[in-house]
Formats: sequence, C-alpha cells, structure tokens
Amino acid sequence: MVTSHQLKLTIAALVLLGSACSSDGGGTTATGGSVVTGGSTGSGGIATGGRETTGGVMSTGGRIVTGGISATGGTLSAGGTINTGGALSTGGTITTGGTLSTGGALSTGGAIGTGGILATGGRDAGPPLVTGGTVGSGGAVGPDAGNKDLAGAEAGTGGATGAFDPCPATGVCKILPLGDSITWGVNYDGGYRVKLFTSATTDKKNITYVGKLSNGPATAGGTTFPKNNEGHSGWTIQQIDDLVTGTSTDANYKGKKMMVDLAPHIVLVHLGTNDTSRSPTGMPDRLGTLIDHILESGPDVLLVVTTIIPIKQGSYGTIGETFNNAIPAVIQKRKDAGKHILLVDMFKSFPSAGLSADGVHPNQQGYDWMAGVWYEAIKGYLH
Repeated sequence: MVTSHQLKLTIAALVLLGSACSSDGGGTTATGGSVVTGGSTGSGGIATGGRETTGGVMSTGGRIVTGGISATGGTLSAGGTINTGGALSTGGTITTGGTLSTGGALSTGGAIGTGGILATGGRDAGPPLVTGGTVGSGGAVGPDAGNKDLAGAEAGTGGATGAFDPCPATGVCKILPLGDSITWGVNYDGGYRVKLFTSATTDKKNITYVGKLSNGPATAGGTTFPKNNEGHSGWTIQQIDDLVTGTSTDANYKGKKMMVDLAPHIVLVHLGTNDTSRSPTGMPDRLGTLIDHILESGPDVLLVVTTIIPIKQGSYGTIGETFNNAIPAVIQKRKDAGKHILLVDMFKSFPSAGLSADGVHPNQQGYDWMAGVWYEAIKGYLH
C-alpha cells in the first residue's frame, strides 16, 4: 500500500526525470550525465553515461555501438582500408596492419617486397638484378656468374657492402701484385701497378701494394707510390707456388709463407708466360694448385686471376692461347666450391699496339690498359 508520502516522492522523481530528458540527457559533458543506465531509449539507446560520456561521441556504449559504423571489421573487412574496430573505434582511425595490409605500406618486408626496394639481391643481378636488396647481400656488384663490365672484367661474387668484403671498412686495403716480369714492369717502371694506383686514388680509394720486391716511380698522380710487389722476372707458376707454400729455395723467401707474411686483402695473379717456353705441359693444373694454396692460406682474400696477354714470339703464343682457353674451367671449379675468386680477360681485347718490340712485355699503353681491366674487376670492393 502506497502512502501519501511515497506518492509525493514518486511524482517528484518523475518531474525531475522529465526535466532531465528535455535538457538532452545528462548535460553536455559530465560523466554519467542526468540520464540513468539505459537512457530514455532503453538498453543500447543513448548509452550508459549519456550521449557525450567518457570516450566521446563515438565511444564505447555511445550512440554507435561497438564495431564502428559497419560493425566489426570496419567498412570493408579486417586488414582492409578500415581495419578491425571500425572507422572510429579501438585502435585509431587506421588500425592493425597499416593503410593497406599487415607488414607495411604494401607487403611484408618493405616497400615493394621481401629484401628491399628491388628484392633479394644487389644492385646488378647479372647485371640488372641480383640477390640482396637495394645494395644488399652480395654488395655493390653481386654474384659474378657471367657478369662482365665494358672492359671485359667480371664483377664477381660478393661486393663492397655485402656479405663478402675483403677490404677493411677503415684503413688501407692491401693488394698483392703476384706474377713475373709483366707484374714487375719490364719496359715501363712499375708496370700496370702505376695506372691502377692512380685510378684508385683518383676515386679516393684507400689502397697500397704489399710484397718484398720494390720498383716503380717515386710518385704517381701526385701521391707517393707504393713500390712493393711480387713480380719475379723469369719465374714460372711453380716457383710462385713455392713462395706461397713456404718451400722456395730462394734465399729471400726460404722457410717463409708469402700469404701469411704479407697478409693481403686482394691478390692479383698474371702468370704463365714463362711456362710457355720452359714447362708448357700441365700449366692449367699447376695454376689450379697455386690457386688452392693461395686460398687455403688466405681464405678471406679476393683472388683475381687473368688470362695471360698475347705473346708475339715464335710458337709460344699458340701455347699461351691454349693455356688461356683452359683457365675458365679452372676458375669455375673453385667458384662452384664457394671460393672468392674472379677471372678477368687480359688476352681478348689487348690493344694491338700494346706490346713492346720484344713481343712479350707491354709498353706503357699496354700496361695502362691492363690497369684498367684490373681496376674494373676490383673497384667495387675498395673503400
């Protein structure tokens, strides 16, 4: 039974309720507002806490229900333009996954695909695209299967900024010129080493030469010239191999291992010219053995081997060509085994006027041409 006192309280409450509804549900901003749970339109209507409750006009429990304008998943779908949570729901305007899809602007792994701007592989894939990213694994030039520059030099495995980088990031890169009188520089003091050095220093590459022998000009390109080398006039492949293994009978090298003593980063080999007249049989096998010994002693070096330049003297030129034709298979076998080795061609495009009158040694033009071939082969590895 309702007393008169209770009836008066009920009427007063209804008056207050009507007043609250006519003033837009609980005030403009106050938490909870004037409208009680459920609001004037029932559960799910104006929402707990009033129309402009905690969380804002579009907040949890507000006029727009959980899930956003078009329900869970947004206007399109999870992962699409509008992601899970709706246009204005949990997670912000654009939610998990970014503007388009999980993983970034376009696809997993970067701007265009896994591996970087261009994809797995390096600046020049033989040449245009290779394994490694914008520069990526393999470095500035990338794998060398068949890659040749305009000078005929192969680009080579690895690269200056990739997984294989023979030269130190800071400090000088030590280059070992290894061979016979053509490395020494008969007819032109310092041989190809002069132009090679000036090309590198002009490009601000930090190099020097190592070796126990010394010859060449005092300066090259306005810079003190490093005269060190291992160019032994008249020597064969076997005699050079003995320097590497420590079995040489030469008094200056007896008991010494050249690769260990000199610790080069890059080795340049031009050898075989003297073998054509002194021991032509088995030249490719001896070259392969020398290569193996160099890489065993210096597994982290870059070894660059060339075909020998033309010989215009008797039948030796024919023997030299036969040797040159066998060299690619020798190099490829080591490359297939994962060795850091390159082959460059000093024979095919050697300038017709590049030999001196003896028909064996280059003149300055020939040596400078050789330097260009060497430099194209190694410049990507220099810093």
